[in-house]
Amino acid sequence: MAQLRSVSCQRSIKLVYYSCNSPGNSSGLLAAASRPLHTDALRNRQQHLIQQQQQQQQQQSNHHHQQRLLQRHLQQQLFWQSPLLGARCLNSAEQQRQHAQAALAESKDEKSTAAGCRPKGAARAPPNFEGTPQRDPLDVSFNDPIAAFKSKTTWELVRAYMVYMICSSEKLVEHNMKLLKVARTVLGSKLFVLLMKSSFYGHFVAGENRHTIVPTLERLRSFGVKPILDYSVEEDITQEEAEKREVESSVSSAGDDGNKDAGALPQYHVDKSFADRRYKVSSARTYFYLNEATCERNMEIFIKCLEAVSGATFGTGITAIKLTALGRPQLLLQLSEVIMRTRKYMEALVGGQGNVLTHHKTIKDLEQYYAGVHDNKDVQQFLQNVTSDKEGILHLFPWSGIVDEDSQLSETFRVPDPTTGQMRRLISQISPKEEEMFRNMIRRLNTIVKTAAELDVRIMIDAEQTYFQPAISRITLEMMRKYNKNKAIVFNTYQCYLREAFREVSNDLEQAKRQNFYFGAKLVRGAYMEQERARAQALGYADPVNPSYEATTDMYHKTLAECLRRIKVMKDSGDDAGKIGIMVASHNEDTVRFAIENMKSIGVSPEDKVICFGQLLGMCDYITFPLGQAGYSAYKYIPYGPVEEVLPYLSRRAQENKGVLKKIKKEKRLLASEIRRRIFRGQIFYTPKGNYVPI
Repeated sequence: MAQLRSVSCQRSIKLVYYSCNSPGNSSGLLAAASRPLHTDALRNRQQHLIQQQQQQQQQQSNHHHQQRLLQRHLQQQLFWQSPLLGARCLNSAEQQRQHAQAALAESKDEKSTAAGCRPKGAARAPPNFEGTPQRDPLDVSFNDPIAAFKSKTTWELVRAYMVYMICSSEKLVEHNMKLLKVARTVLGSKLFVLLMKSSFYGHFVAGENRHTIVPTLERLRSFGVKPILDYSVEEDITQEEAEKREVESSVSSAGDDGNKDAGALPQYHVDKSFADRRYKVSSARTYFYLNEATCERNMEIFIKCLEAVSGATFGTGITAIKLTALGRPQLLLQLSEVIMRTRKYMEALVGGQGNVLTHHKTIKDLEQYYAGVHDNKDVQQFLQNVTSDKEGILHLFPWSGIVDEDSQLSETFRVPDPTTGQMRRLISQISPKEEEMFRNMIRRLNTIVKTAAELDVRIMIDAEQTYFQPAISRITLEMMRKYNKNKAIVFNTYQCYLREAFREVSNDLEQAKRQNFYFGAKLVRGAYMEQERARAQALGYADPVNPSYEATTDMYHKTLAECLRRIKVMKDSGDDAGKIGIMVASHNEDTVRFAIENMKSIGVSPEDKVICFGQLLGMCDYITFPLGQAGYSAYKYIPYGPVEEVLPYLSRRAQENKGVLKKIKKEKRLLASEIRRRIFRGQIFYTPKGNYVPI
């Protein structure tokens, strides 16, 4: 009823405004009456016009009296709806006229859009706010419940509190997927959907499709928060089916002969014990390859996400994608092994560890290494394809050809033996059909990034398991080099629980600097820790994960500090600091405070748009919204999809919340505080209305 009264009030206010501003004919009558009269007919005409004017003035006086009564009635309605809201509405009629003008402008915008004035796929122009956009002071202790939840209705706060209470029960969370399936069977489809929308689904998911999520995105924007959109539908397949698919799609049709090679690395070959990549993973979506048609459908879904982001976020949104959704995992495994074997090859030639570019060797240095076989045509051709600049060699292989869809993998990744001059393959055998599959994967990624560039939307490529990640990072960097020429469109993701995180980020920053492209990175703690440790131990390779949570936090802060240091160097040298863009994707308050303090210490402001923050929808609102409302660039990771098809996602969210009970405890405390405050202040029917503009 309160919502109905509010809608009625808004419509009445519009009516009052239109009545006050409707054009009358009195000025025309006065003009006619004031003209000189020289005949009796004209004099009679004048008297008639004056009588008409007097009648209209009397009608207008009656109308104004009715208008004052209507305004008084509206104020009383608003006052009794909520004491606080009523007090705000007991202002001058000028405020009402402003609201009516805004409503009229919005109505005109909607009509022009419906009439097809906006080109298909083009982002809408952002709304015009009256005066200066609102900015709030930031409480870096993140203990202000009003700032945290002013974007939420009271019902949404109650729902969030209920969800967190359930997530605090280990038994319920442990068996959550079974309980959801039982509830669906007992209640039937319609009642089950209604239950989920009023609980877990409504809290963690924005809506069922790209049209129904628009109100959520617009409300987020009005409170200074931007979206990272993800279509979160997942296949609910058994462990046996997952293992079968993964093994079949991770082995070449020529067989897994790579394990028999002298330089083979077991980390980059499939093992059935870990073929179900969901094992001990609660916070990351998993794609299992079925066929090329499925990859094409995934590409179309990602493009629809881009269109949804563009249409609802005015060019400020991001779409998250995974490379394992776009191609056969075997190709990523083989490419990752090539990269790591190349590093070992360089270590044998020049000594030292790390990426090729870190050695600062020149083409002349390589010629000396191959002095005995320098006349070999294959060696000469290899040296011609090496990528280098004045500071030394960047790449041994022509990676630019890889992302241009034309290279043959089996022919590209060959290196000369320094003693015999014969070319050695660093990649296991790939059939012509698998070569075509790789080109298709790159084509799909190119299509997605091109679409993002056209729609002015950014792409965030998620991190995955360490046995895929070298290939994912390499392909992502080449996409950056290709598309991030004038702004950051493509972002890579770095998991800071990995021992090599700092070195990888530093090397990639160096490559971006030397090849002159915009660098974008999302820093996360990581999603696959338990799985990675168990797999490393079982297959006999070094554990890639930091030994403790504290070590991971140190790695995160060290990596972020390096990014900020490079930003400061660019600012001090007069270069464009915007060439480095970093997302601090963390639910950890200390990490967020660390970023804010270091931004201040080096003179980086939120308006520089080089540092942004991100959290999941339905989690850590007490961090995201105060940041956005204080003028920082803040994002929510927004999942969407049909209710019954996002159950695996909801199950993961419940599992993840179980693992962060300390954060849940604080959020529950803040939620309870805000609910009590609204009850005592008479704001139970509070309607969120923001005047914030995301930077």
